[in-house]
Amino acid sequence: MTQPLRKPVTGIPAEHHTLHRPLMARRADLALTATLEPEPQIPKLSLSDVSLSYATNSSGHLVALKNINLQVQSGEFLCIVGPSGCGKSTLLHLIAGLQQQTSGEVLVDNAPVQGPGTDRILIFQELGLFPWLTVAQNVEFGMRMKGVPKPERDAKIRDYLRLVHLQQFKDSYIHQLSGGMRQRVALARALATEPDVLLMDEPFAALDAQTRDLLHDELERIWAETRRTIVFVTHNVREAVRLGDRVLLMTFRPGQVKREYQIDLPRPRHLEDVHVAGSAREILDDLREEINKSLAEEYGLEASA
Repeated sequence: MTQPLRKPVTGIPAEHHTLHRPLMARRADLALTATLEPEPQIPKLSLSDVSLSYATNSSGHLVALKNINLQVQSGEFLCIVGPSGCGKSTLLHLIAGLQQQTSGEVLVDNAPVQGPGTDRILIFQELGLFPWLTVAQNVEFGMRMKGVPKPERDAKIRDYLRLVHLQQFKDSYIHQLSGGMRQRVALARALATEPDVLLMDEPFAALDAQTRDLLHDELERIWAETRRTIVFVTHNVREAVRLGDRVLLMTFRPGQVKREYQIDLPRPRHLEDVHVAGSAREILDDLREEINKSLAEEYGLEASA
C-alpha cells in the first residue's frame, strides 16, 4: 500500500539552515552527508536479460524463458508463481547452476554462476533422501562431501535436527518417517551445509493440508532464525502470500516476469487470514489470464475467466 507523503517540517525556513551559514560550513555539511550515505547494496541474486531456448524433436525452437530481470536481496523470501510450463523450475535450475542460460547473466553476490556450488542448495519435491541411510546420516551427507571434520559434523547434526524437531529420530530410516518428517530431514540436510541461498521447488505440494500448514510455520521460523535467502516455487498462490516477502508472477511460455507483488502483511501469517486471502485473490486474478493462455495452447481450449 502506498504510504502518504509526509509534509516537510515548516517551523523554520530552510534557508535559515543553509543560506545564512558560512560557505565552508555548508561544504563541510555536504561532505559529511555524502560520507554517511549508505553504499548501494549488492543483491544476493541478480538475473539480467536471462533467456533460455531449446531445440525440439521436430526441428523447431522452444523459448522457455525470455528476458528475465530479477534481483533478490540477502535474507529475502521470494515466492514464484505461474501456470504450468512457464519455466518456474527452470529458473531455479539456472540459479543452482544445473542448466546454462542461452543468453543473459545469472549472478550470485555479483559473481557469475558457472555451475553448481555449495552456496546454493536446491530442494526438489521428490527430496532425494537416501533410504539406506539414517536420518542423521542423510543430514551428514553433504557435510561429509565437503570434507567437514567429524566433530563439527556431529555438532551440526545435533543442531539442525533440533532446529527441525527431529533429534529423537536421528537413528530412524527414511521409510519409517511420515511425509512431513521426510521434508524436514531434507530441509535439515540442506541447512547443514550452510548455504547462502535455499532454492525450493514445490516442496510441500504432495503433503496433506494439515502437514503443509505445520511446515509453513516451521519454514517461517527457521528462515527467521537463520536469515537464509529463499527462492520458493509454488502453484499455490495463497501459500506464496503466506510465506513470501515478495511474490513474482510469471507469464505462460515463454516465461517472463508479468508482475511483482510486495507482501507487507505482518508475520506470523496464516492461510486463513482474511488479508492473506485478499492478497492471494488479487494475484490469482492476474494468474488466471496466464492459465487460460496455457489451456488454449496445450488443449486448444478457450477457458472462461
